[in-house]
Amino acid sequence: MACFELQQLEVGKVDLPPLLLLIDPHGLFTIYHLRFTMLLMSVPFIEENDQTRARQEHLEALRRLVGNVYPNKFERSQIAEAGREDTITAIVEKFRAFEPQAPHGERPPAEAIELANQQLNKVTVRLAGRIASPPRVMGKAAFVHLSDGVTRLQIYVKRADVKGICNDAGGAEVDGWELFNLLDHGDFIGVEGYLFITKTGELSVYVQKLQFLAKALLPLPNKMHGIHDPEIRQRQRYADLIAGSLKLEHEQEELTPREVFERRSGVVREMRRILDDHGYIEVETPMLTPLATGAAAKPFKTHHNALDIDLYARIAPELYLKRLLVGGFEKVYELNRNFRNEGISSRHNPEFTMLEFYWAYADVNEMMDFCEQMLCATVFKVLGHTHVRFGELDIDFSQPFERLTMRESVARFVGEERITDENLLELFEAHVEQNLIQPTLITDFPKAISPLSKASPGNPSIAERFELFIAGMECANGFSELNDPAEQYQRFQDQMTQRDRGDEEAMVMDEDYIRALSYGMPP
Repeated sequence: MACFELQQLEVGKVDLPPLLLLIDPHGLFTIYHLRFTMLLMSVPFIEENDQTRARQEHLEALRRLVGNVYPNKFERSQIAEAGREDTITAIVEKFRAFEPQAPHGERPPAEAIELANQQLNKVTVRLAGRIASPPRVMGKAAFVHLSDGVTRLQIYVKRADVKGICNDAGGAEVDGWELFNLLDHGDFIGVEGYLFITKTGELSVYVQKLQFLAKALLPLPNKMHGIHDPEIRQRQRYADLIAGSLKLEHEQEELTPREVFERRSGVVREMRRILDDHGYIEVETPMLTPLATGAAAKPFKTHHNALDIDLYARIAPELYLKRLLVGGFEKVYELNRNFRNEGISSRHNPEFTMLEFYWAYADVNEMMDFCEQMLCATVFKVLGHTHVRFGELDIDFSQPFERLTMRESVARFVGEERITDENLLELFEAHVEQNLIQPTLITDFPKAISPLSKASPGNPSIAERFELFIAGMECANGFSELNDPAEQYQRFQDQMTQRDRGDEEAMVMDEDYIRALSYGMPP
């Protein structure tokens, strides 16, 4: 067995190792108070000021002009890739090559622009996005940038040519220039028009039709300063994402919040691919369980009204996955959420994602090898290289990882003369963990703290167990599975004794799991 925890770290400060990312979009466990004043309109909890009042007035004027100010859909063109709606990113990637080159600070030759426009003017697009910059109005025309959250594209609106679409009347037209002047920075709009290159050499859309899609009643975050308060960034992840999307490419010195989301998604996708390719089957096990088992942790407790019983949000899927080994599966995994009613820090979150997988007939050494290979392959696939900047650290994810016994690691950082059987774990946690910067596999854990793992044949006080540490944090844990039902029963009894003595994280007896082991589970 082995499991990886995808940890939560502050987003956007550094190039985060992709396996150390947990993005909680809702910031459910950020605890602080927000003070709001009631806005005198239909939306509560929005602070009233000159900007919000002006935006609300624009919304009401738009409602009188076009009717439905929150239409159900906007059909985009399908030019960049057949069968897919065009995003701004897709259009820019496909047609940016038409932008003529010129020395820095100079305009491209007029002939080159004219030649490009002869082809681009034939391309009609229908695009939608957020207004990413305040409009630059020049008399009876204006430029503004639209963003899809990744890329921005300039649009050109001319009073004499633009037509507004009346949302309520199914395509009926209104004064497009009047509609445009009621738009605010952050609004969503849809446009239809043809592509062209401006005199400055920028790919743009000459807007012929304009449709209002949604109003931003709040001013957008400052694109230069973003959101620095980590609590607000976690709690209002939507605002954090918007702030990151407003920055131009040359303004970005770090990962944007969206890039962190995408990087984490890439990690999950690649891990699944590797496991699937190696014959593992993905399963889902219960989230609400009658017993809090599978790890040493405090659970969240709830009550099932219909059955009138207490249930626990699972702390780990381990014992349910091993029941599947009993039932005949040889390779299974689950990548899902776990819940632990414990402290909150950059290393631990009460709700987190964990990958846990089991391989019948393999021991701890084979699991270590596989974990190392999967981790290195995942980092390389997602990043394109194996070196990751983490704050001031340079983490090298190339193989082989260093391997040390717990005793060897303590001797290195503390000294052999201070080690006893009683203080080994305490010394390791106090003096060693934070110094394990490069990926390091620690083996030979005390059996007393490993109630689900087999003892080492050569030393019955040591468990066949490993943990992987990166940047001073535990990122993986694995061991040879204990499959002797009699010994497992005794281990549970020992845990119950510790629980009676006040250890709230000690495991409880799981009689059904003992029953499952009694049918036989492969090593």
